Amino acid sequence: MTIAVGDKLPDATLLRIGADGPEAVSMSEKLAGRKVVIFGLPGAFTGTCTTAHVPSFIRTKDAFDDKGVDEIICVSVNDPFVMQAWGDATGADAAGLTLLGDAASEFTAAIGMAFDAPPVGFSQRSKRYALYAEDGVVKVFHVDENPGVCETTAGEALLAEI
Repeated sequence: MTIAVGDKLPDATLLRIGADGPEAVSMSEKLAGRKVVIFGLPGAFTGTCTTAHVPSFIRTKDAFDDKGVDEIICVSVNDPFVMQAWGDATGADAAGLTLLGDAASEFTAAIGMAFDAPPVGFSQRSKRYALYAEDGVVKVFHVDENPGVCETTAGEALLAEI
């Protein structure tokens, strides 16, 4: 089942690199009582994800802050080491975005955004989406059906809906 506006986001454990190495991040704890933007994408270091999707949220970070958004989280079905390296390479970390690895596709599958593309080596990867949630409840949800396109899921498009 695909998540929809009005639904409560499921809990899942994602990963990031902390001071002592990989650490678990509870999505329900991240979302509780907060205004959060979450955007998901097929993979770190992939074309559209690197050249369009992440940069759109770097460009709009201050405007989201002005609207009271507490955190912008990028979720990808990658390990936390790759996500950290990608955050450094794209400037996402320096811009204040949070990059979390959904290594087992737990969150991605739970919200109905998983897809496979064997010809390019993708298994249980994330469709391209962007959502805005308040206290874990989805208020705005956008999906780009073509993984190589970042239009309705770009930072600017989501920002216009909040």
